[in-house]
Amino acid sequence: MDDNNFFSVDRLVEFGMGMQIARQMVASMNQQFQQMYVPGSIQSMPQPAPSTYYVAKDGKPVGPLSETELSQMICTQQVTKESLCWMPGMQEWKPVAQVPAVLRIVAMTPPPLR
Repeated sequence: MDDNNFFSVDRLVEFGMGMQIARQMVASMNQQFQQMYVPGSIQSMPQPAPSTYYVAKDGKPVGPLSETELSQMICTQQVTKESLCWMPGMQEWKPVAQVPAVLRIVAMTPPPLR
């Protein structure tokens, strides 16, 4: 068999090695693309860790609240932008309007039906 023939052992080994190198390159590139942050892309936006929230109601802390519970309180207008809230990591109680994590929940909560 001629060594220059496409089906020669040397050519098949070269082809197999080339395919394996290509697979490794594609896997490496896919991993890099998955870790890449693309502004505006929903999949690349970092997801916040589940957190607990506390709100002040009638001068007393209420909580811990999950995002769902807080969203329900926002929807029923038990929590407003002036309501004080606190979550782990904050130094002091702040109005909802000054806490980005809570504002995100406010933005995702549908308005009340009228």
